[in-house]
Amino acid sequence: MTRPIPDAALDAIFRTARTHSHWQERDVSDATLHALYELLKQGPTSANCSPARFVFVKSAEAKERLSPHLSSGNRAKTMAAPVTAIVAHDMAFYDRLPELFPHQDARSWFTGNDGVIAETAFRNGTLQGAYLIVAARALGLDCGPMSGFDKAGVDEAFFAGTAIRSNFLVNIGHGVPEKLHPRNPRLGFADACQIL
Repeated sequence: MTRPIPDAALDAIFRTARTHSHWQERDVSDATLHALYELLKQGPTSANCSPARFVFVKSAEAKERLSPHLSSGNRAKTMAAPVTAIVAHDMAFYDRLPELFPHQDARSWFTGNDGVIAETAFRNGTLQGAYLIVAARALGLDCGPMSGFDKAGVDEAFFAGTAIRSNFLVNIGHGVPEKLHPRNPRLGFADACQIL
């Protein structure tokens, strides 16, 4: 990349983008979800390990499976959202490294090292969840990322018998801007950064 992207794109991704809790009754197509993944998968992860796994909860049946595991404050907005992404990570991600990082024996870096596996899966899966939010906004969608759910319950309902573990949820759709609260403050550069 040789030049910054236009201000309008920066606005859509960061400056005017907001966390939404209220949703228009507009579908998010499966094709859009495929396009979303095709963008987010290009974001960097250490050794290209790509541990994130995404379940896009759209159907009434899938929403009913998710609903009992949501906190009371998150249930209504999640049930109203066109899509809820369960952002998870595969604790056996390293089994795919011969395919994803073929020029070195990267799988051996993780085999039998549970602490490094857990840290790598969580860190990089979380990064990929952030890429999902950026990609969704770039495609003209709004997001409502959140915690506030029973992880063990979601893992049992959606990932039983696998090495996949949930991390956070992201409601995705077209938000209702009139129902947004004023933006909360952010820390200034001097409070959050140093240049050494």
